[in-house]
Amino acid sequence: MSLPTVGVIASRLGLPVHRVEYLIRARGIKPIGRAGTARIFSEEAVQAIAAEAQRIDVLRADGALSR
Repeated sequence: MSLPTVGVIASRLGLPVHRVEYLIRARGIKPIGRAGTARIFSEEAVQAIAAEAQRIDVLRADGALSR
């Protein structure tokens, strides 16, 4: 089992790193540890980030959110 960093999560989800950072900060998602200075996250955290990004995309597409 690999524990992903922010960059790996962004790459896996096809999102910019700054968007992943925003979702982590805004939703209070906590890392499960550190590898040097890099934060590492559980697969549950990755799924939460993916779900939240998708939810925001749907709201934005429906016009419920404006940029």
